[in-house]
Amino acid sequence: MSGVTEALERLCCPTAEVSAHYLISPFGQVFQLVDEERRAWHAGAGAWGACSDVNSRSIGVELANDGQTPFAAPQMDALEELLTGILQRWKIPPERVIAHADMAPDRKSDPGPRFDWRRLALVGLAVWPDGDNRTSPENACDFDLLARAFGYSQAAEPADILAAFRMRFRPWAGHELDAVDLAMIANLANRFPVDGPSDAV
Repeated sequence: MSGVTEALERLCCPTAEVSAHYLISPFGQVFQLVDEERRAWHAGAGAWGACSDVNSRSIGVELANDGQTPFAAPQMDALEELLTGILQRWKIPPERVIAHADMAPDRKSDPGPRFDWRRLALVGLAVWPDGDNRTSPENACDFDLLARAFGYSQAAEPADILAAFRMRFRPWAGHELDAVDLAMIANLANRFPVDGPSDAV
């Protein structure tokens, strides 16, 4: 959308069949659109780990941003405060804070390359590879298996998974799978394996 007003109109339009629990403006205004106890329609079809219906097991937070512009400091501050409360209320671990691109890598790319996932990880609201890689994966098959162990859908195409992974952890990297990708996904899969249904935000 071109701005927060248009986004609010869209998310509140009954015929649009799209919604979210929260929308945060670039100025840090937080709009609650759906009660957290109720299902919103922010994610569409998608999966994470054993959860095949993310909409029914997640709290959707939308950020008013075009996907290419850096996210404003007041917006990120508001997001941190909001996420802190959500994770505490619902006992959601930081590894269950995911992007739309993570749960539907074949058709979603938000929040985009400018979103600061590392900032969230530094305050315990998301995860980031810590550089302590105890395994030595060697090829694309290893990446695919490890990415699915971390949470990416079994049904997703490997190329889509790599694109989503790169969008989140290495947005300015080249196109070909490399040793850094392998080391990072091994680290994440070893530390945060998905082994059952999970709530997400």
